[in-house]
Amino acid sequence: MTPQRRVVAEVLDGEHVHLTAETVHSRAQARLPEISLATVYNTLNELVAMGEVLEVPGAAGAKRYDPNAHLHHHHLVCTVCGELRDVFPTGEEALSLSTDDRHGFELRSVQIVFTGLCPSCR
Repeated sequence: MTPQRRVVAEVLDGEHVHLTAETVHSRAQARLPEISLATVYNTLNELVAMGEVLEVPGAAGAKRYDPNAHLHHHHLVCTVCGELRDVFPTGEEALSLSTDDRHGFELRSVQIVFTGLCPSCR
């Protein structure tokens, strides 16, 4: 593993971590000053492609990165401040798409993002 990839992975380590690429870059620079934003984006894209990190849509279209890719869960996002939380909804076992709604796709995963207002923004 390259030093850059190791630093990005270390920055993402932890539960309930949902950082933007810019935040990952800022924290990675504290450990490895020469790391570029492009390297962070490339590393995040590689980790997403490998299934090691989830890319989660946040508020206002900002992508967040979740290292808990192997933990089956979904997300709750505040539409005002962007707070992002892991959630474990009930009843998702019944969630499915009809053959027509699949449009020929082979389904591999489901990602649900609930949106609303957090207690601070209400």
